[in-house]
Amino acid sequence: MSGHSKWSNIQGRKNAQDAKRGKIFQKLSREVYMAAKAGGLDPALNPALRLAVDKAKAANMPNDNIDRAIKKADSSADSTNYDEITYEGYGPGGVAILVHTLTDNRNRTATNVRVAFTRNGGSLGETGSVNYLFDRKGYLAIERENLTIDEDQMFEDVLEAGAEDLIVSSEVFEIYTAPEDFVKVRDWLENAEFTLAQAELTMVPQNTVPLTEEQQAKLDRLVDKLEDDDDVSEVFTSAE
Repeated sequence: MSGHSKWSNIQGRKNAQDAKRGKIFQKLSREVYMAAKAGGLDPALNPALRLAVDKAKAANMPNDNIDRAIKKADSSADSTNYDEITYEGYGPGGVAILVHTLTDNRNRTATNVRVAFTRNGGSLGETGSVNYLFDRKGYLAIERENLTIDEDQMFEDVLEAGAEDLIVSSEVFEIYTAPEDFVKVRDWLENAEFTLAQAELTMVPQNTVPLTEEQQAKLDRLVDKLEDDDDVSEVFTSAE
């Protein structure tokens, strides 16, 4: 099947994020806290919390950090409240950009995001200006090293599990699902003893935009600036 591959982008971003591990753990703790506070402290009964915990573990966040975030959500003395806000805009070359944030200060976050866009070759748009260019999808990646399963069998297996799409390369199987089927497909793959290199809910661009080397460098700087902000949890682009 054909579709959008994000594996190379994940690998490229991972190297940059390794240098920001402390800040990433802080953001992941916030997501775990929010999920636990909204839906309960047991990941088995709170799908949003399980997703947040799995995301934290995939980033090699220590279990102690995860446990602290969950316990904080159970504390009656804690009154911290975060708002989920999505900002939309354009980057170099007309690339669409979505910025998901968790913030306890809307004015601060709005100012920081706007400055990041305007100082790095982008422009902040109105709500709804680019969101329609992306689809919410479940994404799972299985590295092919040491796997004996062939492509045809993998295709049959993931369709049986409820997936929508399979993208195959020499390095990885990339599986896309409808958002509501993500947990079911992930659990099916784990029960089948596949090791998941990546498992997340993400935003997938319907179409991608090719960039020149100069435009790509400018976009990288813009995304880096956004990701450096403590309130920014995720950044998605339509860059090819």
